[in-house]
Amino acid sequence: MSFENLGLNDCVLDAIRPIGYEKPTPIQEQSIPVVIEGKDLLGCAQTGTGKTAAFALPIVHTLSSRPPVYKGSKKPVRALIVSPTRELTSQINDNLRKYCAQSGLRTTVIYGGISQNRQVGALRRGVDILVATPGRLLDLCNQGLIILSSIEFLVLDEADTMLDMGFLPDIRKIIKLCPEKRQTLFFSATMPDDIVKLSSSILTNPVRVQIDVVNSAAETVDQKIYSVRQADKKDLLIHVLRDDSIYNALVFTRTKYGADKVERHLRNNKIKAEAIHGNKSQAKREKALDRFKKGNVHVLVATDIASRGIDVDVLSLVVNYELPNLAESYVHRIGRTGRAGNEGLAISFCNEGSERNYLAGIQKLIGREIEVVKDHPFALELGRVGMKPKPSTGKGNKKRKSKDRGGRKFYRTKPRGNNPGDDRRSKDDRRTRNDKRSIDDFKTWDKRQFRDDKSSEERKGRKFSSSGSAKKGYKTTEFGNFKKKSRGNSFGLNQHSDEGRRPQIGRRSSKKSKFKGKEQGKPAQKRSSFKKKRR
Repeated sequence: MSFENLGLNDCVLDAIRPIGYEKPTPIQEQSIPVVIEGKDLLGCAQTGTGKTAAFALPIVHTLSSRPPVYKGSKKPVRALIVSPTRELTSQINDNLRKYCAQSGLRTTVIYGGISQNRQVGALRRGVDILVATPGRLLDLCNQGLIILSSIEFLVLDEADTMLDMGFLPDIRKIIKLCPEKRQTLFFSATMPDDIVKLSSSILTNPVRVQIDVVNSAAETVDQKIYSVRQADKKDLLIHVLRDDSIYNALVFTRTKYGADKVERHLRNNKIKAEAIHGNKSQAKREKALDRFKKGNVHVLVATDIASRGIDVDVLSLVVNYELPNLAESYVHRIGRTGRAGNEGLAISFCNEGSERNYLAGIQKLIGREIEVVKDHPFALELGRVGMKPKPSTGKGNKKRKSKDRGGRKFYRTKPRGNNPGDDRRSKDDRRTRNDKRSIDDFKTWDKRQFRDDKSSEERKGRKFSSSGSAKKGYKTTEFGNFKKKSRGNSFGLNQHSDEGRRPQIGRRSSKKSKFKGKEQGKPAQKRSSFKKKRR
């Protein structure tokens, strides 16, 4: 079957002939007639099978064949395509420009990481088809620069990735801004349960198009596993890339820091490499990807966020330097090679730790066990992993919080009772030796016997003085007739009596008193806090 038999108009056919499109792929053959009929679509196919053309060609055909449904003062946005990453949006926009070359439709792309001035300028000139990432799209909608009430087509591409990246709330906001009367197309390389639930809530009587087995890898990709210790992965990567049959390679890591670390190691071994990840600016990411496509860089190190937008015509090798913790990400990674019917090779490094469990989940998803290569200098006896990942026990390396929250400690003990064999005494039996006295003894108790024999008058007029020579650091004071503190004075001194000043007894302090003023009969003045801070 050819594209002429799918019902596409001459504008589309004239645009795809110079590109080299002759026969449609299975996903294109089944999807294009459904979209032309105006039905909602749920498509599932592996990466590299032509999903972009499966929804882009019928959209260009429909928009070029009929006038806008929603008319306004300026050219309305008629089709919206939402994708998760910047690289994928740029790739879709580049393909749309080729498809719209003979139709006169305008397309543009908006994403974050760069200034919005150029994007706003393109929107003000008028756009028919808009390709966007969720974050920047909602930002411009909140500014009133984009109005989605005129949308005729809504396309969600790589929906599983958007859910993994936490874009589900943004997707729901975008859907609310679109009109209810629209045609919705839903495409994904994998079809987990969350995707099925989301599609059922936004699609109306959709036609499901599924190519091959769900969540399966492309048959054109040869997959292999290299068992290796974590410390030997860098040396094994150099060993693999020394092969003369490998023209270019794409290396995937799990973290941004790991991508930079692998890039430095490759450069130190005289291998031209570049790294792209979320911390890189958009200009640097596009420059590195362009150099890789032109052949100026032989190895491109990337994270999962970039695995959905890298489209290279001929890619010799994909290396999973670190196995992904999500099995669906493995399918997207190896889908960068073996595209458009070409053959590809994908190898994965599996260490002795948690990656064994990741490998079991991947093999369960794709439905088969991957060949393990043992003929290499850093081989590790891996054993059979199988397709049943071990459930998480929740006892990982989590730091347990201390139960000690301060305060009085309380230790729970068993309640005391009169059980036989219990040597502990009950509450009534616990008595000290003082409790053995009778009640009459307590009545005749005279607390004055514990006082000294001096009379109150002698105690009232006692003097404090040091015997012999005064010790260094001490002083002698002679002051009598101490009076009780007055409640009305906050300083505890009697303001109208010469006897109100208490003597200073003991060692002198090295610090100055915060009260100044030595005249008798006058209240002391407190030093200001400002002077205290300056001291």
